[in-house]
Amino acid sequence: MTTVTDMNARRTAVALRNLYVVRFGFALIWAVLLFLIGSASGPMSVALLVIYPLFDVAAAITDLRSSKPARPAALYVNLALSLLAAIGLAATANSGVPAVLRVWGAWAITAGIVQLIVAVSRRRLGGQWAMILSGAISTIAGTVFILQAGTPTASLTSLAGYATVGGVFFLISALRLHRTVKNT
Repeated sequence: MTTVTDMNARRTAVALRNLYVVRFGFALIWAVLLFLIGSASGPMSVALLVIYPLFDVAAAITDLRSSKPARPAALYVNLALSLLAAIGLAATANSGVPAVLRVWGAWAITAGIVQLIVAVSRRRLGGQWAMILSGAISTIAGTVFILQAGTPTASLTSLAGYATVGGVFFLISALRLHRTVKNT
Protein backbone atom coordinates (compact mmCIF):
# COMPACT_ATOMS: atom_id res chain seq x y z
CA MET A 1 0.00 0.00 0.00
CA THR A 2 1.21 3.49 -0.81
CA THR A 3 1.58 5.88 2.11
CA VAL A 4 1.76 9.62 2.01
CA THR A 5 4.45 10.90 4.34
CA ASP A 6 5.30 14.32 2.97
CA MET A 7 2.94 16.98 4.42
CA ASN A 8 2.43 18.74 1.06
CA ALA A 9 1.67 15.41 -0.60
CA ARG A 10 -0.78 14.61 2.20
CA ARG A 11 -2.59 17.94 1.72
CA THR A 12 -2.72 17.33 -2.02
CA ALA A 13 -4.10 13.82 -1.47
CA VAL A 14 -6.84 15.14 0.84
CA ALA A 15 -7.76 17.92 -1.61
CA LEU A 16 -7.83 15.47 -4.53
CA ARG A 17 -9.98 13.04 -2.56
CA ASN A 18 -12.53 15.79 -1.92
CA LEU A 19 -12.40 17.01 -5.51
CA TYR A 20 -12.87 13.47 -6.83
CA VAL A 21 -15.96 12.95 -4.67
CA VAL A 22 -17.47 16.18 -6.05
CA ARG A 23 -16.56 15.12 -9.59
CA PHE A 24 -18.29 11.77 -9.03
CA GLY A 25 -21.48 13.46 -7.82
CA PHE A 26 -21.47 15.95 -10.67
CA ALA A 27 -20.88 13.26 -13.31
CA LEU A 28 -23.71 11.12 -11.94
CA ILE A 29 -26.22 13.98 -11.83
CA TRP A 30 -25.15 15.21 -15.27
CA ALA A 31 -25.47 11.72 -16.76
CA VAL A 32 -28.96 11.23 -15.35
CA LEU A 33 -30.09 14.60 -16.71
CA LEU A 34 -28.62 13.91 -20.15
CA PHE A 35 -30.16 10.44 -20.23
CA LEU A 36 -33.57 11.90 -19.33
CA ILE A 37 -33.30 14.54 -22.04
CA GLY A 38 -32.03 11.98 -24.55
CA SER A 39 -30.94 13.14 -27.97
CA ALA A 40 -33.41 15.98 -28.04
CA SER A 41 -31.70 19.08 -29.33
CA GLY A 42 -32.74 22.11 -27.36
CA PRO A 43 -31.56 24.66 -24.85
CA MET A 44 -31.37 22.15 -22.01
CA SER A 45 -29.20 19.66 -23.93
CA VAL A 46 -26.97 22.48 -25.21
CA ALA A 47 -26.56 23.76 -21.65
CA LEU A 48 -25.70 20.29 -20.37
CA LEU A 49 -23.19 19.72 -23.16
CA VAL A 50 -21.39 22.99 -22.42
CA ILE A 51 -21.58 22.67 -18.63
CA TYR A 52 -19.67 19.39 -18.53
CA PRO A 53 -16.36 20.71 -19.94
CA LEU A 54 -16.83 23.97 -18.01
CA PHE A 55 -17.08 21.93 -14.83
CA ASP A 56 -13.84 20.24 -15.93
CA VAL A 57 -12.26 23.72 -16.21
CA ALA A 58 -13.36 24.52 -12.65
CA ALA A 59 -12.04 21.15 -11.44
CA ALA A 60 -8.67 21.79 -13.12
CA ILE A 61 -8.44 25.20 -11.44
CA THR A 62 -9.28 23.63 -8.07
CA ASP A 63 -6.71 20.92 -8.70
CA LEU A 64 -4.05 23.48 -9.62
CA ARG A 65 -4.72 25.47 -6.45
CA SER A 66 -4.52 22.38 -4.24
CA SER A 67 -1.33 21.11 -5.90
CA LYS A 68 0.73 24.24 -5.23
CA PRO A 69 4.15 22.72 -4.60
CA ALA A 70 3.99 20.19 -7.45
CA ARG A 71 1.54 21.40 -10.06
CA PRO A 72 1.53 19.05 -13.03
CA ALA A 73 1.98 21.27 -16.10
CA ALA A 74 -0.46 19.01 -17.95
CA LEU A 75 -3.28 20.47 -15.81
CA TYR A 76 -2.87 23.76 -17.68
CA VAL A 77 -3.22 21.86 -20.94
CA ASN A 78 -6.38 20.19 -19.60
CA LEU A 79 -7.79 23.54 -18.59
CA ALA A 80 -7.27 24.92 -22.11
CA LEU A 81 -8.61 21.77 -23.80
CA SER A 82 -11.77 21.80 -21.68
CA LEU A 83 -12.37 25.47 -22.38
CA LEU A 84 -11.94 24.85 -26.11
CA ALA A 85 -14.30 21.87 -25.87
CA ALA A 86 -16.97 24.03 -24.21
CA ILE A 87 -16.64 26.61 -26.98
CA GLY A 88 -16.68 23.89 -29.65
CA LEU A 89 -19.74 22.22 -28.16
CA ALA A 90 -21.59 25.54 -27.93
CA ALA A 91 -20.73 26.24 -31.57
CA THR A 92 -21.76 22.81 -32.86
CA ALA A 93 -24.67 21.98 -30.56
CA ASN A 94 -27.26 23.04 -33.12
CA SER A 95 -25.42 21.33 -36.00
CA GLY A 96 -26.66 17.91 -34.96
CA VAL A 97 -25.59 14.92 -32.94
CA PRO A 98 -22.72 13.86 -35.27
CA ALA A 99 -20.98 17.24 -34.92
CA VAL A 100 -21.35 17.14 -31.13
CA LEU A 101 -19.98 13.60 -30.94
CA ARG A 102 -16.95 14.57 -33.02
CA VAL A 103 -16.12 17.53 -30.78
CA TRP A 104 -16.78 15.49 -27.62
CA GLY A 105 -14.71 12.63 -29.01
CA ALA A 106 -11.73 14.84 -29.77
CA TRP A 107 -11.95 16.30 -26.28
CA ALA A 108 -12.25 12.84 -24.67
CA ILE A 109 -9.14 11.64 -26.51
CA THR A 110 -6.97 14.63 -25.59
CA ALA A 111 -8.32 14.94 -22.03
CA GLY A 112 -7.76 11.22 -21.52
CA ILE A 113 -4.13 11.53 -22.56
CA VAL A 114 -3.67 14.45 -20.16
CA GLN A 115 -5.38 12.48 -17.38
CA LEU A 116 -2.99 9.60 -17.97
CA ILE A 117 0.02 11.90 -17.76
CA VAL A 118 -1.18 13.58 -14.56
CA ALA A 119 -2.14 10.30 -12.89
CA VAL A 120 1.21 8.68 -13.68
CA SER A 121 3.00 11.71 -12.23
CA ARG A 122 0.93 11.35 -9.04
CA ARG A 123 1.40 7.62 -8.52
CA ARG A 124 3.12 8.10 -5.17
CA LEU A 125 -0.01 9.73 -3.74
CA GLY A 126 -1.91 6.47 -4.13
CA GLY A 127 -5.32 5.90 -5.66
CA GLN A 128 -4.12 6.83 -9.13
CA TRP A 129 -4.52 3.49 -10.89
CA ALA A 130 -8.22 4.33 -11.32
CA MET A 131 -7.28 7.66 -12.91
CA ILE A 132 -4.79 5.91 -15.19
CA LEU A 133 -7.51 3.48 -16.31
CA SER A 134 -9.99 6.31 -16.70
CA GLY A 135 -7.60 8.26 -18.91
CA ALA A 136 -6.99 5.22 -21.10
CA ILE A 137 -10.71 4.48 -21.38
CA SER A 138 -11.40 8.12 -22.21
CA THR A 139 -9.06 7.98 -25.19
CA ILE A 140 -10.77 4.82 -26.44
CA ALA A 141 -14.25 6.24 -25.82
CA GLY A 142 -13.35 9.42 -27.68
CA THR A 143 -12.38 7.38 -30.70
CA VAL A 144 -15.67 5.47 -30.45
CA PHE A 145 -17.64 8.74 -30.31
CA ILE A 146 -15.94 10.00 -33.46
CA LEU A 147 -16.65 6.71 -35.23
CA GLN A 148 -20.23 6.61 -33.92
CA ALA A 149 -20.82 10.13 -35.31
CA GLY A 150 -20.90 8.68 -38.81
CA THR A 151 -23.61 6.12 -38.05
CA PRO A 152 -27.40 6.51 -38.25
CA THR A 153 -27.73 5.45 -34.61
CA ALA A 154 -25.55 8.28 -33.25
CA SER A 155 -26.98 9.44 -29.95
CA LEU A 156 -26.06 11.85 -27.19
CA THR A 157 -27.15 9.36 -24.55
CA SER A 158 -23.87 7.50 -25.05
CA LEU A 159 -22.23 10.51 -23.41
CA ALA A 160 -24.25 9.77 -20.27
CA GLY A 161 -22.61 6.35 -20.04
CA TYR A 162 -19.19 7.92 -20.57
CA ALA A 163 -19.77 10.39 -17.73
CA THR A 164 -21.05 7.66 -15.43
CA VAL A 165 -18.01 5.44 -15.99
CA GLY A 166 -15.70 8.43 -15.49
CA GLY A 167 -17.54 9.35 -12.30
CA VAL A 168 -17.16 5.82 -10.93
CA PHE A 169 -13.41 5.98 -11.54
CA PHE A 170 -13.28 9.29 -9.64
CA LEU A 171 -15.13 7.67 -6.74
CA ILE A 172 -12.77 4.68 -6.70
CA SER A 173 -9.78 7.00 -6.69
CA ALA A 174 -11.31 9.11 -3.90
CA LEU A 175 -11.87 6.00 -1.79
CA ARG A 176 -8.30 4.81 -2.38
CA LEU A 177 -6.92 8.26 -1.51
CA HIS A 178 -9.04 8.30 1.65
CA ARG A 179 -7.57 4.97 2.71
CA THR A 180 -4.03 6.14 1.90
CA VAL A 181 -4.41 9.39 3.86
CA LYS A 182 -6.10 7.62 6.78
CA ASN A 183 -3.18 5.18 7.10
CA THR A 184 -0.57 7.94 7.41
